[in-house]
This record gives sequence, structure tokens and C-alpha cells, in this order.
Amino acid sequence: MNLMSGHNVVSRDLMLGACERTDLREQYRQYTGRKVLFFLALMLAIAFLAGVAVTLGSAEVSIMDVYSSILAGFFPGHFHSTAFTDMIVWDLRLHRVLMSIVAGMGLGVAGAVMQGILKNPLASPFTLGISSAAGFGAALAIILGAGIVAGSWLVIGNAFIFALLSAFAVYGLAKYKAISTETMILAGIAIMYLFSALTSLLQYGGKSEKVHEVVFWMMGSLGRSSWETVGMVITILIICLPYLIIKSWDLNALGAGDETAQSLGVNVERTRVIYMMLSSLITASIISFTGTIGFIDLVSPHITRMAIGGDHRFLLPGSALVGALLLLAADTTARTILAPEILPVGIMTALLGVPFFVYLFMRRKKEFW
Repeated sequence: MNLMSGHNVVSRDLMLGACERTDLREQYRQYTGRKVLFFLALMLAIAFLAGVAVTLGSAEVSIMDVYSSILAGFFPGHFHSTAFTDMIVWDLRLHRVLMSIVAGMGLGVAGAVMQGILKNPLASPFTLGISSAAGFGAALAIILGAGIVAGSWLVIGNAFIFALLSAFAVYGLAKYKAISTETMILAGIAIMYLFSALTSLLQYGGKSEKVHEVVFWMMGSLGRSSWETVGMVITILIICLPYLIIKSWDLNALGAGDETAQSLGVNVERTRVIYMMLSSLITASIISFTGTIGFIDLVSPHITRMAIGGDHRFLLPGSALVGALLLLAADTTARTILAPEILPVGIMTALLGVPFFVYLFMRRKKEFW
């Protein structure tokens, strides 16, 4: 009798354990399912808005003609398009739309990485002085004509090199005082003020037309995009993003604290440096072509975190998609709101993004960091 009773107890425990495991699996499927739906919704919104953005301009084309032209480019013989539509789509507008998408993706991911490694909701690549350094490099090329790269790549090369130099300078200063979140932020602020002062000094002594060009560059614009620049940014993203996403568990561990991360086998200092350098490389490759585009890297991770939580396995791709949608929406608005005049996209990212960000922030009833 006792053996039978014991057997029943064991069977009941096994059944309860199996039920609990089934419940956990179902909860995890729901957990990931919501995030997948969020990603799909963002991708559909980006695809639709991209089609709409290509239709906008002095020459009108329908959204169906746009999609037909794009599909005909990938599947010739199965879809048909006219030479006029192909010229409008492929030669004039599509590369700008794609640049807004890939640039937004890169800035969104870079912001999420910086906030993750520094555990600071206000952290971004621009907080660490990268935009200030890129602006100084561009000003040096525009006002003095000085730089390492010659010709049409002078401004782009200077901006890229000085942006990376600022990242190495932050790393050097932080390394001198032992790398931590606090020292990296303080070093970044110091670098930001240094390059801002140097840029102001160049503007003070420069000719008015050159100063105006510097100011316009620092406002940010996607008008300088081309298929070549789009390809270069995509190449950088293909190199950097897979590593960042694959190693996203390390970012989750860092969020629990340096000691906890070390106990889980994460090399905290090396991880922080690698992530900072990769996010700096992404940011430098983007702003060297577009100029300073702020706010996307700051707000995209917050919007994503509010929507799907702080798990970096989902936060990084989510921030990329949100950043792409925000920058595409901002550039589309900048092109149309005062048409035929085109506003700098950096202005629109702030004008459109700040109220939306404040709205989300005010609706949030609990801590999200």
C-alpha cells in the first residue's frame, strides 16, 4: 500500500513538473511571439513608407509604379516598368530612401549598445563626443581645406577619421583611470567640449560662406547620398550587426552589474571596449556621409524598450527597425513640408521625435530602465 502511495506521489510530481514546463514553454512562445509581431509591424510600416517616400517629388509616380519598378529591378521579366519610372526611382530617389533606412538602423543600434554598456539612459555615441569630432573634421576640411583624404572625399574622410579618433581618445582616457561607465562618460563629455570649442574657433576665423556650409553640414542631410555611399554603410552594418546581436547576452549580463557579469564569465572591460568601438564605427560611417543627425540614437532604444522590454537579443534589432522608421519619416517630412524647399533632416528628427518621446515618457507609469 505504501509503495502504491509513493508511486502515486511520484507520478503526480512528474505530471506537475511536465505541466509547469509546458506552461513555461507556452509563456516563452508568447514572450517571443509579441516581439516577432512588433518586428513584422515595423518592417511593414517601413516598406509602405519607403514606397510612399519614393513617390514624393516634383515628378509624380504612383506607389504601385514604384513597387513595380523595384520588383522589376530584382526580377526582370516577371514585372514591368517604364524607363521614366525607373529613372525617377533608381537614379533619383530610392538611394536616398535606402540611406535613411540603413542610417536609422545603424544609429538606433549604436544608441542601444551605448546605453547598454554604460547603463545610462542618456548615453549615445553623440554623448561620447563622436558627433563633435566629426563636425570638427568636416569644418577643418570645409574652412581650411586640410585633411588626409583629397578630392571629393575630403569632408567625408575627415569626418570619419576624427569620429573614430574621438572614440580612441575616450578609450585612452578611460583606460588611464580604469575603464568604467563613469570614466567613459566623463571622458566623452570632455572630448565633446574640446571638439566643439575647436569647431567654434574655426567658424570664428572662417569666411561667411564656408561657415554657412559647416553649419548646414552639422544640421544633417541625406541629400548627399548615392548608391556608393549606401553600399558602404550597408557593408559596415553587415560586418558589425551580426556580432553585436550574437553577443547580446553579454549586454544583458552587463545590465545586472559588472560583478555579476564577471561571475557569468563575461570579460567586462574587453566587452565594453569592443562594443564601444563597433558602435563608434557604425556611427562614424553614417555621419561622415549624412552630417550630424541627432536624437535617433537616443530615442529609438527607449521606444523599443518601452514596447518590448530590455532584453538585448530583441532590443538591438528592434532599435534598428524603430530608428529606420523614425529617420525615414523625418526625412520624408523634411522633403515635403515646405516643398520644393528641403529642410535638414537633423532639424526634423528633433521636431518630430521630441514630442513623441515626451508623450511616451509621460504615459509610462513605471521605471523602464
